[in-house]
Amino acid sequence: MTPNGVHTFTFEFDFGGRVLTVHPAAVETNHGLVLLDVGLPGATDQLRDALGDAGLDLADVSMVVLTHHDGDHAAGLAELADETRLIVATHRGEAPYVDGRRHPVKAAPDDERFPPVPVDLELTGGETFHTDAGPMRVVETPGHSPGHVSLYFPDHRFLVAGDAMTNDNGGADAFGGPKPQFTPELDQAVESVGRLAELDIETTHCYHGGTADAGTDDIAAIHAERRR
Repeated sequence: MTPNGVHTFTFEFDFGGRVLTVHPAAVETNHGLVLLDVGLPGATDQLRDALGDAGLDLADVSMVVLTHHDGDHAAGLAELADETRLIVATHRGEAPYVDGRRHPVKAAPDDERFPPVPVDLELTGGETFHTDAGPMRVVETPGHSPGHVSLYFPDHRFLVAGDAMTNDNGGADAFGGPKPQFTPELDQAVESVGRLAELDIETTHCYHGGTADAGTDDIAAIHAERRR
């Protein structure tokens, strides 16, 4: 169940000749709306419409927390920053890839990168944000990218997993771990799945596949299977 004050979205992009569907989220706070990941260029228009449907406005967005720097999460950030004033937060292991000091990990050296954006707040894991849905805790879940983080709402047993977990794997086994083909440090990512399995989770929201009625036991089972 999605907590009151948390909003989940479905955005679609034309990506390499196919439709890419992603699911950013946002949480209301006393200091504005905190957006959890952005999407590709064009996300701002989709976000504006989605917020309007929820009775909110693009100007309500005060912060973006990036779970990691992959382009499908971060490439639309510069466009959004041009539309509204933002605080940009991400893990310190991701910051150099967001602000342009380093080239994105999964991009070829001669690939054009998404526009860099300054990072205002570098996270280290364990930080807690006060939100309308109670505390939102930053959980380090590296492996899919160097400083990947997930966001945990303990009062509601709700997890925003980023790409540490996925929910678009098809059929009865739609819920799963990180996709190996997009995860440079797979062993580390599996360890991160184990870290999530230590939390008391009832519902998991994945960037790829959306919200799953899957919690601690499901995550623990995936961790056990991936460790074999």
